[in-house]
Formats: sequence, C-alpha cells, structure tokens
Amino acid sequence: MEMNSAESIREIVGLRKNPGFTGPEVGPAATGVLVQCAAKNGRSVVEHHPSSYWEQPFSQPYFDNTTKRETTTTVGQSAYLHCRVRNLGDRAVSWIRQRDLHILTVGILTYTNDQRFQSLHSDGSDEWTLKISSPQVRDSGIYECQVSTEPKISQAFNLSVVVSKAKINGNSELYIKSGSDINLTCIVLQTPEPPSFIYWYKGDNVINYSQRGGISVVTEKQTRTSRLLISRALPADSGNYTCAPSTAESASVLVHVLNGG
Repeated sequence: MEMNSAESIREIVGLRKNPGFTGPEVGPAATGVLVQCAAKNGRSVVEHHPSSYWEQPFSQPYFDNTTKRETTTTVGQSAYLHCRVRNLGDRAVSWIRQRDLHILTVGILTYTNDQRFQSLHSDGSDEWTLKISSPQVRDSGIYECQVSTEPKISQAFNLSVVVSKAKINGNSELYIKSGSDINLTCIVLQTPEPPSFIYWYKGDNVINYSQRGGISVVTEKQTRTSRLLISRALPADSGNYTCAPSTAESASVLVHVLNGG
C-alpha cells in the first residue's frame, strides 16, 4: 500500500506518539528526511539508521566507519590509507602524522618537504587517500584524517611497515656428494602480499634452466615459498645460491658438491 507525503507524516508522528516507540525525536528536520525516504521509495517504509545517524545534524560531515583502519606494507612498497567522509560540503580534509602532529596534506596539497606523502582524491568522491611512496620502518605509526569542522573531527589509521625477508631452510652452507640432488626451499617472511616473482641466482646470474637440464623451480605464491631442485649435482654446480623475491630481502646459501670416494 503506497502513501503520499501527508500520510507519511501522520504515520511517522503516530509512531512517535506510541508509548512503545523508542526511536529518535521527530522534529521538522527528522520528519523531512523520513518523508523524503517514503516518497522516494514509493512505499510505506521508514528507513532505520544507527543512533549516531540521528545524533548529528544532517548537514555535518561524518566518517564512514566501514573503511579499513589497519594497514601493513613492506619497506619500499607504497602504502595507501583510505579515509571516507560523508557530507563534507566546503570543509577541508587534512592528513596529520600523530607522533609529531605534522600536517602532511590539506585537501590535495602537500604540506611537507617529504614528497613521498601525497593526497589522492577524485572530484565527486567521498574518499581522501594518503599515499606514502617508498615507506620505511620509521613511517610506522598513527595517521589522522581530520575534517575542518568546529570542533574538528578526526579518524585514526594505523600503518605498520615491516621488513620482508627471504629465508632458505637449513644451514648457510650445504655439503652434498656428487650425484645427489641439490634441494633448496625458500620462504618469504613478513609479507602482507605474495611476491610477484621469486628468482633464483647462482652467483650473479639467474639460473638458466635450459643450459644444464635437470633443474626445476616450483613457486607457490600463496604460501610464499619457492623450491629449487638440481638433479644429480656435479662439482661444477658448487657455488652461492640466492633466493630473490620481488618485495623482500634476498637469502643465500653456499653449496659444496664433493667428489665421491
């Protein structure tokens, strides 16, 4: 059953007069919003909102609390902190580093000599993103997205910058007999995202699979592991082997292939 605007107002006021009604006080502003909802939907439906929705004037900015507030990245991998502000109007959004209260950006302008910090925003969007290029461990900490209301409102975001490292299982030196297999497993530690690639080197050269034969590499991105297998190793296969992920520090092992006898 559809309702016109007058019926919507009577319905809402009737709800408010009901002793069992526990909703917000219906004043002119609230009534107007509810009537718009009913007229827009074309049905006798009253939309429900959390209590915080009613506690603030509808013209005031407020934060979208569904955005991610904890971000982890690796050293050198750009970090993005996403702040979403509703009903911004003509207010400005600033990003502030909490540890020293340094203003990093205001609007889309950068207010620091450190050009690694940049505010990203598209016209018509509610999102204001702080981009930190080539982050270092020292950049870890709290960053505040602040709106220039009076009093000001802010939302805190926590950034963790970690050092991602590769590790080759076993000892740093490996001794095997000629004719045995060289079997090396590399694990990438403390990386929030799988590396794009993991290369294996012997000395300064990427291992050439076709040159020798009997060499295989199996990389599993989701488990952040890579396995190098060299079948029937010869003394010429001795050397320094390095596992080099795209977004992590490399790891090496020294392999000695001993003649039998």
